[in-house]
Amino acid sequence: MGVLMVSTISVAARPYPYALDPAHTALVVIDMQRDFIEPGGFGDSLGNDVARLAAIIPTVAGLVDIFRTHHWPVIHTREAHRPDLSDCPPSKIARGNPSLHIGETGAMGRLLVAGEPGNQIVEALAPVDGEIVIDKPGKGMFWATGLHERLQSMGITHLVFAGVTTEVCVQTSMREANDRGYECLLIEDATESYFPAFKAATIDMIIAQGGIVGWVAPLAALQHGLAQQRARPAAAAGEASAP
Repeated sequence: MGVLMVSTISVAARPYPYALDPAHTALVVIDMQRDFIEPGGFGDSLGNDVARLAAIIPTVAGLVDIFRTHHWPVIHTREAHRPDLSDCPPSKIARGNPSLHIGETGAMGRLLVAGEPGNQIVEALAPVDGEIVIDKPGKGMFWATGLHERLQSMGITHLVFAGVTTEVCVQTSMREANDRGYECLLIEDATESYFPAFKAATIDMIIAQGGIVGWVAPLAALQHGLAQQRARPAAAAGEASAP
C-alpha cells in the first residue's frame, strides 16, 4: 500500500481540536519495554501493579498499526543504560528503595541495561524494519540521544505520543518536545501510570491554560478524524460527477 496523501486531519481533542499534519507527523511510543510492563522487571521491583500498564498494549498496538498502514514514521524509546552504568548517575541508582536496583540482575537480566531481555520492547509492539529505536539514559527522549536532529532532518513538526508512564517519561518527553516547537498530541487510552491519580493529574496539566504542553485525545478520535478525511474525497468526487 502506498503512502496516503491527505491534508491536515482534524482530531477532536482537548482543549480544542488538534490539526494533525500527516506529511510531518511521527508517532513516539515511550518505553513499552518488558522492564516496566512485565512481572520481574524494574517496575515490579518497585512494588507496582504492572498489569495496569500491560492493559494498554492492545490500544497502543492499534495506534501503531494506523501509522504503519499509512507509512507514517514510528519511533520507539527504551530507558536503557550502558552495561558499565557510566551514563546512570548514582543518585538514580539509589532512588526509590526498590527490591532490586538499576543494573542488578532480576528475572529478565540486568534491570534497565541495554541489550538485556527485560530492556526489550514487549513482543506485541516490537519494532519493525525502518522504525527508529532510541535508547535514552534519562526520562526525556531528547537528552543525550540526538533525536531532535533526526526529527528535524525528517521534517517532523507534529508528534503523537503513547507509552508509559504518563507522569514520568511520557510527560517529560512531551514537555521537552513542546520546548523544541513540536505540536504534541497524547493518546490518552494509549498511555498509563501505575497510579491512576497521577495519570489524571498529568493530563490536566498538559491541557491546562489552552494546551500549555499539548493536546489529549482518545484513539477513537484519531480514527474518526481519519475516517472523515477519507470520506471527503469520495464526497467531492460524487458532487463533481453529478449532472
